[in-house]
This record gives sequence, C-alpha cells and structure tokens, in this order.
Amino acid sequence: MRAVATTEPGGPEVLTLTEVDSPTPGPGEVLIAVAAAGVNRADLLQRRGHYPPPPGVSDVIGLEVSGHVAALGAGVTEWVEGDPCVALLAGGGYADYVVAPAGQVAPVPDGVDLVTAAGLIEVAATVVSNMDHVGLRDGETLLVHGGTGGIGSFAIQYAKGRGCTVATTAGSPEKLATCRDLGADIALDYHDDWVAGLKDATGGRGADVILDIMGAKYLSANVASLSRGGRLVVIGLQGGVKGELNLNTLLGKNAVVTATSLRFRPAEQKAAIVARVVEEVWPLVSSGAIRLAGERRFGLDDVRAAHEHLESGANVGKVILTM
Repeated sequence: MRAVATTEPGGPEVLTLTEVDSPTPGPGEVLIAVAAAGVNRADLLQRRGHYPPPPGVSDVIGLEVSGHVAALGAGVTEWVEGDPCVALLAGGGYADYVVAPAGQVAPVPDGVDLVTAAGLIEVAATVVSNMDHVGLRDGETLLVHGGTGGIGSFAIQYAKGRGCTVATTAGSPEKLATCRDLGADIALDYHDDWVAGLKDATGGRGADVILDIMGAKYLSANVASLSRGGRLVVIGLQGGVKGELNLNTLLGKNAVVTATSLRFRPAEQKAAIVARVVEEVWPLVSSGAIRLAGERRFGLDDVRAAHEHLESGANVGKVILTM
C-alpha cells in the first residue's frame, strides 16, 4: 500500500510517498481502507521531530481518517466489512490502510460527505474532551484562540450550542468576519491588545474558560484574561513550550492552568470520548447546528503542499488528504 514516510525531521520536503506492507487488524481492531485523512497541527510537529507517536504505534503521520471497514480483528462484532466510518488514531493515517481499536471507530454523521468526515473526529474529540476536563458550564464565557482553524471553528459552534458567550482571536478582518459568521460574540484581532479587548467586551470580567493552542507565547496574557475561578486549558504549543507564570495572579483569581493531549490517552478513555462525540456531537453536525468553516483538499501525492498550506496560516477550516 501507499504511505507517507518521513525521511528525517524537517520541513515538508522530508515527506515522501512510499510503498509499505498493509497492516493486519489484531484482536479488537478494525482495518480501514482509507478514503481521506485529516491534516492537523500535531502532524506538523511530528514531521519536525517534536511529537513522536506513542510506543508501538506506526510512525506514519495521521491522527484521523474516514473510509470503509476492510477487515475485522478477533472479537469485533459491531462492524461489518464495507461499512463507512471515521476513526480517531494515535498515528498511521497518511496511508491507504490503517488499523484502529474498534472503540475509536465511529459511523459517519448523517448527511456528511465521506471525505469531509475525515476532518471531524479529531476536532470534535479534542473540543468535547477538553471542555469536559475543565467543566465548561452552559452560559459561561469561552475564549478560543485561532477561531478559523479546525479546533477554533468547531469550538465556537459547540460552545454557542450550549448557550455560552464565545470570544475568539484571529489575524485578519476576513477571518474575524468568519468567526462572527460561525457564532462568535466577540472577535478580536490578535495583532491588537486582545486582553484589553476581552476585558472591555466582558465588563472587566474576562473568560471563564480559555482553550489555547499557542502555549508559552500566550501564557501570561491568558492568565490575565481569566475571570475569578477561570480555567485555562492548553492543547497546543504553536507559540513555544516555556513561559513565565505569575503565580500571584493565578492565586488571586483562584484559577486553574491545565494541559492535555488526546493522543497519549489510554484506548479505553479514547473509546469513551468517541462514544460521547457520536451521542452528543453527530446529531448537531447532521442538523447543521455545527458546520465546517471550510476545507481544502489535497491528493496524497501532494502531501507536501498540504503541510505548506497549513503552515502558511492562510487556511480556514480543515486541510484534508484524499486517497
């Protein structure tokens, strides 16, 4: 089968399409003939050598796919060969075939194109699991950075569906307009003083929850933007890994700073998250209450261009590789 190999850590030029043996599903696993794979920021980190897969997981990049069930491992009874599906992976998605634990395989939402579906499961699982982790309550104020990306565009709509006030940051008038179109109540240009902008828009209160993809670069500003009892959850490190934290500010707000990674969670936790996504999120997607901000498709043999596009910052919505 075809798979994307990384010859060494580096830029998009290290990605090479090669031929490898197809995987075989073990007990409790499903073999998927891949139709499309979502491209995520974590993929860029892995390509650069900063985000290696868990032990025993394929070193082929790719954390989410859509496709059809091709074979079943021992003990798997909930799927039939030929079923369309999506899957949350720890790796291996940039290939014609991939295996996944059965609990991390889910049906395609009704009314969603199979290729488009490849870009749904990772963002949905990330947002839902992290909002559960920090206890987002209906009606609270959420700040999400990168509002036109895959995570941001989904989080805006998910929180709005729960009656939250949603604030977001983006880098251009066009992207800010997209955020508002998705439901954001407060859209802030990150080139400006967005901390002051958030305080002004919330009457000085700030955000109850902040979903952050930037890491070190925004750490101090995020803490300053929290309300009393606020919770900051870091899920990405686009702005670096080491930041300075004013513990007195945190103490004075009775606030929480936490960080999570979906990729390294045990399989049983991922299965529970996927089940929650199917139950809570898929009906919202099928009804149109949650919609994609857009997508850009690339063929598997054009994987370098896909990575270059995501890294450029010009992307809105999801980047998807088609097989």
